Amino acid sequence: MPNAFTRVPNRPVPPPTRFGSAVIPVADAFMIAMFSKPASGTLRTTWVTPSTYWLTLATFLGAVVIAGLLLSGLIGSVTSISIVGVVICLLFAIGAGAVAVVGNCQRRSV
Repeated sequence: MPNAFTRVPNRPVPPPTRFGSAVIPVADAFMIAMFSKPASGTLRTTWVTPSTYWLTLATFLGAVVIAGLLLSGLIGSVTSISIVGVVICLLFAIGAGAVAVVGNCQRRSV
């Protein structure tokens, strides 16, 4: 029996919206990079669980905040290594944000 963190509707995933369809390749790539590829291989046919949705939303927000702090110099001087950190944070923000967008589009279509 699924719990509140993994519960998804018992029906097929609704077709993605235009914007949701555009970010699915990025979301799928992020899921593969995080070793969390769905059984179907794509989020186009797999529900984003509530736990995945909230985790990716928190990752997106955290990565954006850390990137901002690195760029502002509040957590150390701006050096080439901090720029590398900003790039890594922004890649995480893009991927996690894409998964969160797909999850949000799925829930709004219900």
